[in-house]
Amino acid sequence: MEPYPAQGSTTVALDVLLTIAQLTAINVKGVSRFSHIQASNVNRLFKPGHYRDGVRVEIVDDVVNVDLFLILKDEYNVREVSHNIQREVTRAISEMVGMPVGHVNIHIEDIDISAYGESETP
Repeated sequence: MEPYPAQGSTTVALDVLLTIAQLTAINVKGVSRFSHIQASNVNRLFKPGHYRDGVRVEIVDDVVNVDLFLILKDEYNVREVSHNIQREVTRAISEMVGMPVGHVNIHIEDIDISAYGESETP
């Protein structure tokens, strides 16, 4: 028997989940940046959730669902980077907050090929 049983509850703000997803995803090799072209205004009207800078988070029945709108670097395999993002975001949310993750959807909005434009000379 515990000498001091836990009392009360813990509430995690959606902004905390957004921050965890953002920081985790941007640190995966192959991610260039978040897209400013996230879900369209029509989707926002019909899909519940909280949006910020290329990330949408919603909680359904205490399960976290994440959508990430990303621009990837051109020298990386899109499928491999996407799987790494899904794995790392799921792990981070589960470990840091202790909530189960239902899905992490990756939306590749563009590929960053700016390196080609900078290195080429006419």
